[in-house]
Amino acid sequence: MLIQALFFFSLLVASTQAFDFCVADPSLPVGPAGYSCKKTADVTVDDFIFSLAASGNTSNIISAAVTPAFPPTFAGVNGLGISIARLDFAVGGVIPFHTHPGGSEILVVIQGQLCAGFISSLENQVYFKTLVKGDVMAFPRGLLHFQFNSGKSPALAFVSFSSPNPGLQVTDFAFFKNDLPTEIVAKTTFLDIPQIKKLKAILGGTN
Repeated sequence: MLIQALFFFSLLVASTQAFDFCVADPSLPVGPAGYSCKKTADVTVDDFIFSLAASGNTSNIISAAVTPAFPPTFAGVNGLGISIARLDFAVGGVIPFHTHPGGSEILVVIQGQLCAGFISSLENQVYFKTLVKGDVMAFPRGLLHFQFNSGKSPALAFVSFSSPNPGLQVTDFAFFKNDLPTEIVAKTTFLDIPQIKKLKAILGGTN
């Protein structure tokens, strides 16, 4: 009787045992739950290692670069509820207002000086501060936030997220890098049409 009970218990444990990890397999379909899992036999230690040592290219319109360590390139974080990215800022560089609908963010300044902040959703309360080396700031999930280099030398920071796929929507791109008619943008933002057309021309929008 005891042996039979242990046998059924072992079957129950096997059927409900949680997976240790789900290393992403980019060759398989992506679903609402994320990337499909690589076969365990194909997983190696390198799936759990990613280098953020190299500086990003800041020669662009925002004079900043984001190097993400998300499942498409860092397969081991798939399903773990975490991820990380490197932020490089040239002098005057800026990560404009944006949101991460899928996760909260925490930032640590490694080099230089940044001004960073976010806006609450109900009262539009602004929380911002100048950060220096060693400072850490948290950004709640889904809230508009920004970072820019407020110093006189390049800056470096790392940001981690409470999701392997935090998502991203940049406010400027949402308004001005699309084909939404200028008249509608003007009506919904109270901006002047010439200014909207200027921003669309800069960011690649049409109409």
